[in-house]
Amino acid sequence: MARGFGTPSTGEKTVRYLLLVLVLLITVGPFLWQLSTSLKGPGEDVYARTPSFLPSDLTFANYAKVADTVPVWTYAANSLVVAAIAVVGNAVGATLAGFALARLRFRGVRLVLGLFLATLVLPGEVTIVSQYVTVRSLGLTDTLTGVALPGAIAMLNVLLMRTAFAAVPPELDAAALVDGANAWQRLVHVGLPNVRGMLSVVVIFTFIGAWDDFLWPLIVLSDPGKYTLTVGLQYLNGTFSANPRVIAAGTMIAFLPIVTVFATLQRFFFRGVEEGAVKG
Repeated sequence: MARGFGTPSTGEKTVRYLLLVLVLLITVGPFLWQLSTSLKGPGEDVYARTPSFLPSDLTFANYAKVADTVPVWTYAANSLVVAAIAVVGNAVGATLAGFALARLRFRGVRLVLGLFLATLVLPGEVTIVSQYVTVRSLGLTDTLTGVALPGAIAMLNVLLMRTAFAAVPPELDAAALVDGANAWQRLVHVGLPNVRGMLSVVVIFTFIGAWDDFLWPLIVLSDPGKYTLTVGLQYLNGTFSANPRVIAAGTMIAFLPIVTVFATLQRFFFRGVEEGAVKG
């Protein structure tokens, strides 16, 4: 049977699947190895020349040891508070700023947009000193609010929401104006229903960034009782330096909330990534 135009040959399909398997091994392989290590018993040698991928002595005792060694649930609650503040701040602030840049006409809009773009050029390490000085002057050092404040509104999220609002057909705004809708009504009834996918992208990336952040909480926090999960788990490396099973178990505990959030919002996430136009 003759192949149609653009139909990949068998060799091309084989190369594609091989590349997919390679990418899968690179991205998912370390996660699966950590999961396997966290489930191995003390009698298994994880440093063997040919270690076994599947645990021969399956146990969940390593997860209990994590909770016995460090207050992991307190650290997780602190991380959840920081992530919640960051998510709410970005969901509200980036949405309002993005809508204003895309749909409202005011003097200096191009200048403001240029300033937003300019901030993306600077790496985070450049502004970390000024951020700390600002947080200290506000009296928020050694607080979870001080940890969450710099990430409450990310410039990249503002630009993402601005792009999403700009993709909404202008005819919808024009029709709403004819009906007498003000800016808030156009945002709620015209804009938001059409940018839910991009908003989900912002929520997921913000949660992951706030949950996984290590350097900034380490700088701001000094009270061990207020540590976030990523900072608090460093005690496992010191206390159990010869027991990688417990360290792997702590890593998996920190990873589970990210999987939960992504699994909950994945259908909106892929819609936000793929949407190139808005249905009227």
